[in-house]
This record gives sequence, structure tokens and C-alpha cells, in this order.
Amino acid sequence: MSTLTPDRPSTEVTRPGGGKPDVRFMTWFFPIWYGVFGVIICLLARVTPPPRPDVTAADKVAFFTQHGLTIQIGFSLLLILLGGAAWTNGLVAYQIKRMSVGSVFAYGYIGGMGVGALPGFLLVAVCFLTAAFRPDRDPELISLLYDLGMLSYNGSLGCFTAAYLVFAIAILYDKNGIFPKWFAYVTVWQIITEVIATQMFVFKAGPFAWNGSIAFWWSVVVFSVWLGALIILLRQAAERQSADEPAVG
Repeated sequence: MSTLTPDRPSTEVTRPGGGKPDVRFMTWFFPIWYGVFGVIICLLARVTPPPRPDVTAADKVAFFTQHGLTIQIGFSLLLILLGGAAWTNGLVAYQIKRMSVGSVFAYGYIGGMGVGALPGFLLVAVCFLTAAFRPDRDPELISLLYDLGMLSYNGSLGCFTAAYLVFAIAILYDKNGIFPKWFAYVTVWQIITEVIATQMFVFKAGPFAWNGSIAFWWSVVVFSVWLGALIILLRQAAERQSADEPAVG
């Protein structure tokens, strides 16, 4: 004989998972924007891989004469799309504000990334667009724009170290588990490589030049690992977030 018993109301509250729709959207926008950015700077703007620093003024003029049109197209597109970087940085800051460390770390990250973008991107765009606009200028002026643009683009990476420092500290002290602790140490490597990159203001050739194996290519490897891990971790953090979690202030 079976005994039928009435269903008992559950006292457990199920919180919907899967994250918030706007945050999920941004986790997909993040890699798309960086993918477009990478294609433009590599194939159109011609700053990655970087042209050689140990060339003559005539070689620099030839560079802008040969690649002037693609440089103009590439940097013009990036100047239009650059606002996307604010969205991607905002997504990181949003997750930092969900940590237990306080909003000051999120503001520090945004401020550091914003300060770094001025010499790290806008200056090279203006320099290269100016040189490509009138490649028949005095070769010494073209040479100056070439050097100024590349030294700013690659040598000023240290401007981002403040952002990476507060990000790493926030991860280490966070008790909410937004990001794993190991990612803080990957972020510290970002700081190390970007401090090393400042040596390209001294060396015109070799591993510490702006196209060198240590000052540039090692930084590219570390940044690629860091960015790839960040994309995955941002998506995981968004998926773990409850859809009804109160908005951060």
C-alpha cells in the first residue's frame, strides 16, 4: 500500500543564474572589439609588428609613402571605434566593484587605463596620420613623427602599470571570488613587462629596442596570455552572477 503525502512547500529560494543580460552582452563584445582592434593595428595601421627604429630618414619617408593609405584608413577607423575601449574597461571595473575591496579600486583601474590611452594610442595616431597626410614634408620632420609615434605607442606602456597594480591588489584581497587569485600574478607580469618596455627610449637596436625580443615581443606574449585569460574569466564571472543580484553603485 502506498501512502500519499501532500507536497511540502520548499523553504529554499532559487536564485536565477546565468548573469545579467547587459553584462553577458559585454562579455561577447569584449573579444570582438579586441579582435577588430588587432586586425586594424596589424594590417592597416602598420604599428604591430613595429617598423624598425634603426633606419634613416629616407627610409621613414618611404614607409609613409608606401603605407600612407592603409595608415590613414586604419587609424581613422580606430579613432571612430576607440570608444569601445571604454566599454571593455568598464566591464572590468564593473566586476571589480562586485569585489569586497571597495569601489576605489575600480575607479583606479579606469583612471589608469584612461591616462595610459593618451600617450599609448592617441599620440601615435596623430603622429602617423600627420606624417601620412603630407609625406612630402621635410624628411627630418617625417622622421620626428615616426620616432615620436612609435616611442609613444610602445615606450609609454608603463602608464598602464597603475591600472594593473590596483587590479592585482583587488583580486588578492577580494573575498567574493570574482577572479581566481592566480590571475593577480599574471597581472603582475603585465606590470613587469611594461616597465621593461621603457628601455626602448634608450636603445635603437637589439632586444630592448621598440621592436626587440624583450622590450616588445615578450610583452606581446604576456599581454596575449593575460588578455585571453581575462576574456574567459570575465565570461565565467558573468555566468556565475545571479540575474537578480542588486546593481553595483
